[in-house]
Amino acid sequence: MKKNKIVLKHCPYFYKIINFEYLEDDNITSKLIDIYKNFIFNVDVTNEEDLKRVEKIDFVLNKYIEDYFFRKDMKSRLLNVKINRNTDNILKNIVESIINAFDSYEMDYTRNIYFARWI
Repeated sequence: MKKNKIVLKHCPYFYKIINFEYLEDDNITSKLIDIYKNFIFNVDVTNEEDLKRVEKIDFVLNKYIEDYFFRKDMKSRLLNVKINRNTDNILKNIVESIINAFDSYEMDYTRNIYFARWI
């Protein structure tokens, strides 16, 4: 029980993420939320690197929920993710791929300047 409290302390957007109402046929969002829940509650709370990864995935999924353009781009990026099945922790590799997709999106987004068109 104490482990869950420690994990939730590092996840300020937890309830917002798990209570997100997505469309019934949106399988990607459903899987992302399942991966999120499985990962954060199976993490080693004594490992600082894992806790930083928990904070990062919490931030990424919050951005996914709030930003429509990011959600749309992330869905297309996640369809192209390749995971090595021969590793010890597949869930950790999936989370790393999600975080890398976010970092890639941030790099692309900061390079492009978007102008709003005012009428």
